[in-house]
Amino acid sequence: MRGVLGIAGYVLREAASRKFILAFLLGVTGVLVMLSLSLRIEVVDGALAASRLFGEMLDNDIVAVDVALRPVFMAAAAIVFYGGILFGIVSCSDFAPSLLSPGRIEHLLALPLRRWHILAGTFLGVMTLALSGALYGSVGLVLIFGVKTGYWTVGPVVAALLACVSFAAVYAVMLTTATLVRSAALCAGLGGITMVAGILAGYRMKIAPFLEEGLSRNLFKAVTLVLPRLSSLAQASMDLAASAPLGVQSLPMLLGGVLVFGLGVLALGFWWFEGRDY
Repeated sequence: MRGVLGIAGYVLREAASRKFILAFLLGVTGVLVMLSLSLRIEVVDGALAASRLFGEMLDNDIVAVDVALRPVFMAAAAIVFYGGILFGIVSCSDFAPSLLSPGRIEHLLALPLRRWHILAGTFLGVMTLALSGALYGSVGLVLIFGVKTGYWTVGPVVAALLACVSFAAVYAVMLTTATLVRSAALCAGLGGITMVAGILAGYRMKIAPFLEEGLSRNLFKAVTLVLPRLSSLAQASMDLAASAPLGVQSLPMLLGGVLVFGLGVLALGFWWFEGRDY
């Protein structure tokens, strides 16, 4: 376990040295600060009486606070979910290829480490980075609206956690790809394809009737059956963020499908990496 934590620490130190990740954190901080300073909300007996952004009136209809903030939290959850996964694909695509690069991988294998320590540590480090960023943005949003309106909810935080679970499945594909081909561009490309395929998988029953009956439709159903349904999980995160009724049939089934897919792909990568000769 010490070896896994050591590799994870290396990944986090590598991330800290990258300016665009620092820029991302500063950007999130800037948005939160701007929102807290520019947004003025008047709450009377638990109802939103008026709201102003940059001094301009947004709405003067009296609406319950939780109802008024519902679209805001849903939009924020969608941005965190899809934007977070996309940023993770781009920013984390070369962690594994750099660790497996010639010279570095031989050095790591010469240390008292088992091969699975390297992949598990890389995965743990990347997921720690993703979880930290998601929690930072979502908790900041909760604090801002909680202080200004008195309405407190953990919905956005739960939505951020669901986004991290989804990114874990996508990064499992990227990490396994790195064990086959040490290319950051290919890792990012397959991560993006997995994200798009996962979005389509969530709409598989709506898309299938538009395909010609026979081989193409059956092949589409078979492929999307094993893929994580990211768009369905995104909708669930938006509903949870807004404290609205879930629009999906079974959230545990969705999470189970994502976890099974991610663990299966990781197991394939671990198996291949154990048998490679460096």
